[in-house]
Amino acid sequence: MERPGGRTARVRRAVMVATEDVIVEHGPAGIDLGDVARRAGVGRATVYRRWRTASGLIADLLADMAERSEPRARTGRLETDLLANARLVQRTLNSRRQGPIFRAVIAASTTDPECARALHDFYRTRLRTWAPCVVEAIDRGEAPPGTDPVAVITAVSAPLYYRLLLSDQRLDRRAVEQAVAVTLAGVRAGAFVVEC
Repeated sequence: MERPGGRTARVRRAVMVATEDVIVEHGPAGIDLGDVARRAGVGRATVYRRWRTASGLIADLLADMAERSEPRARTGRLETDLLANARLVQRTLNSRRQGPIFRAVIAASTTDPECARALHDFYRTRLRTWAPCVVEAIDRGEAPPGTDPVAVITAVSAPLYYRLLLSDQRLDRRAVEQAVAVTLAGVRAGAFVVEC
């Protein structure tokens, strides 16, 4: 999808910020399209016509977040690239704004197919963005040929999301470093090699 420009981009940005505000304050169940329009300072008809439902707002919010995500690291070493990825996940999930938004969107995706599709698209985009650091590591001889780049990136972030969702602990430096160390050990042992 092409990113809209001009007034359309300003309206979308205002609606996305208003949607985030509502999610942070009330969770995804609290999204009311009229309230989002009021907060964004746009016409109700605009919000109803473009997004139609709360699920439509959440889906576009995830697309917007993927578009605005930081680019992947290019440090020249797999370990430091994976550490950069884990620290990005840590900063995002520990954020007072982004952490609650991710928890709410993940919760909504368990019962709403449109939210689930949007969440899966978001993560596919982020995994594709970071996968080249593993491909480059294979080329440098840091990872065995046939290593699955997406599985490696998933292995770094999965324990961090698990901790976010199933504990009341913030993601600390130890959790980040542990996720990277375990993933690197798996890479070196060939655990992520896909059989041809």
